Amino acid sequence: MTTSIFLQPSSELQQNPLIAFGRGICDYSKVKPSDIEPAIDFLLKHAEQAVAHAVDPKTPASWNDLLEPLEDATESLSRSWGVISHLNSVADTAELRAAYGEMMPKVTAFFASLGQNLALYQRFKELSQSAGFAKLSSSQKRVIENSLRDFRLGGAELPDSQKPRFAEIQDEQALLGKAFSDHVLDATDSFVHLIRDKSELAGLPEDVIAAAADLAQQKQLEGWAFSLHFPSYYPVMQYSENRSLRRLMYEAYVTRASELAPQYSKGKLDWDNTQIMLDQLKLRDEEARMLGFKNFAALSLAPKMASSVEEVDTFLTTFAHKAKPFAVKDWQELSEFAKSKLSIVDGLEPWDIAYASEKLKQERYAFSENELKQYFPLPKVLEGLFGVIQTLFGVKIEKANLPIWHADVQSFEVKNSIGNTVAYFYLDPYARPGKRGGAWMDDARGRREMPNGEIQIPVAYLVCNFAAPVKANGILRQPTITHDDVITLFHESGHGLHHLLTQVSALGVSGINGVEWDAVELPSQFMENFCWEWEVLAKMTAHAETGKPIPRELYEKILAAKNFQNGYMTLRQVVMSLTDWRLHASFDPNSAKGQAILDVSRRIADQFNIIPQAPISRWINTFSHIFAGGYAAGYYSYKWAEVLSADVYSAFEEAAKLTGSILDAKTGIRYRQEILEVGGSRPAAESFKAFRGREPNIDALLRHGGLVTQ
Repeated sequence: MTTSIFLQPSSELQQNPLIAFGRGICDYSKVKPSDIEPAIDFLLKHAEQAVAHAVDPKTPASWNDLLEPLEDATESLSRSWGVISHLNSVADTAELRAAYGEMMPKVTAFFASLGQNLALYQRFKELSQSAGFAKLSSSQKRVIENSLRDFRLGGAELPDSQKPRFAEIQDEQALLGKAFSDHVLDATDSFVHLIRDKSELAGLPEDVIAAAADLAQQKQLEGWAFSLHFPSYYPVMQYSENRSLRRLMYEAYVTRASELAPQYSKGKLDWDNTQIMLDQLKLRDEEARMLGFKNFAALSLAPKMASSVEEVDTFLTTFAHKAKPFAVKDWQELSEFAKSKLSIVDGLEPWDIAYASEKLKQERYAFSENELKQYFPLPKVLEGLFGVIQTLFGVKIEKANLPIWHADVQSFEVKNSIGNTVAYFYLDPYARPGKRGGAWMDDARGRREMPNGEIQIPVAYLVCNFAAPVKANGILRQPTITHDDVITLFHESGHGLHHLLTQVSALGVSGINGVEWDAVELPSQFMENFCWEWEVLAKMTAHAETGKPIPRELYEKILAAKNFQNGYMTLRQVVMSLTDWRLHASFDPNSAKGQAILDVSRRIADQFNIIPQAPISRWINTFSHIFAGGYAAGYYSYKWAEVLSADVYSAFEEAAKLTGSILDAKTGIRYRQEILEVGGSRPAAESFKAFRGREPNIDALLRHGGLVTQ
């Protein structure tokens, strides 16, 4: 089947960068907001023609005739829209945001209409029941089976009278998610606190002070400026001896995008996410009930490993009960230390916790995070990360020269053992205005076999928000990152490897596609473990000034400190997971008003947490994972997958006892073959058992986290 039967772009459109890159890689620097509407309108029409072709009874119900042209057209739309979404996240401007927002309802409506297209659903059924189905590969069969499931979840079996409302729900949710994310970004970008008296900077490391001076200069201010972007905000909380400064920054941070923002964080009431959250929950509940589910949590489990709402709730509460005694001990020790050593006699406040914890860690383990940070220049860390990947998985990573969207962005290619390029990826490492906070991996292009038999190789984005390099005494210092940042980088690279090393040729289940949501964090959390290995750190560190690797003595200290306060950190994650879960499983959004969502989060925190919440805290108003990031009724998956990843890593620990190296290539290749290469082409439980030879258990995670009684 040739694509000539479909709409062809005009000569003008062929020059549009969102069309011109075709199956290649977009030239991001050439994309203008004015390019978005004509490109997406054309690609929507092209995709609609492909749908019409697929539902035509004259089109044979076969993979090549029905599914391949449809996949080709929808992938073209998804990839161009993905470029726009990516730029909206990493290079936000008012013009881009407006153009993105203008087209989002159309794109959302198209993909929602696919899920409700009963004629298309019937064609997929025909394909699944045809004689040719048995001859398809297991990956192709799984694509079709997943598609049939997604049709049902997309409303294909709804009565015609309900389909318009179902489509409206998808559209409204997309717009609300974008608004939520925009409000968080605007609230974060808008706050700047200027300090003119250097004595108020006591305790802050030199590079943090230099970054604050640099930010002030960028803002055309005199003095030192601090923002709510994490690389600026958190060092204040961690190191500043100025308690009033810590309080000011904390109150601004936890009230972003809330009704308290004008009072504390210079934000606008227009950015208050309270009603957006409630509207999201109402829409999700309505969607679930339309599809015959009791609540949205039950709906969310349809494509996941977990089998019931009760199973997830039990998993989280059990985890909380196991962690709570350790959390109580952590809190008691910190409170006593703050009172006796830091003269905080009136009780720890939320803005004291990071500061007191850092001081306690320094006293107990005789090192500071800032001291440790000097051993992690980003170039050296990347060299170490790539060394781990190359040793374990039999590949080579080299610099590439792909089109970029910002001067700080780097690109790389991945080659196999015989020198063939199998994938590309981008790294966008530094925080900056107009860039969404946090860290993530995203799919720029997936692996698939083209109709002509050629393999389209995958491309990934790895995005972080590390502190950018700054000038000190007129000299640009090489960028150093914290050990937590190192863990983040390894985490996102794990997602990247899942996407990049797949050997599946059916797009719908290649890489991370088609992987159950509560298993998708397995490869990312697995990679984090290597950040604690001497064998890895010895080759991944070089002091920013002396160039010397981390001393064994300091390594032993950070290893001893690995599970420092892990009890209450685990409880924090469980509280966030339970808040998400119960908002979607047992909360009645239709009878709730105002601060009801905040009340739910507080009740769960009061039940399970041991650190009192500040009355002004509106942390949930910036909980982008569940209100803008695709993790609705899915945040529990971090802990769920942590059980799997710790158990998988224990296979490498077992191999190390025999070989003397945690970087055991034999085990690494087996992991690559049984987990990474198969992607979503089979159930995650089967992939785990194929690698481990048994069902998963929680013991390794509890041991790694120090949540066992010695």
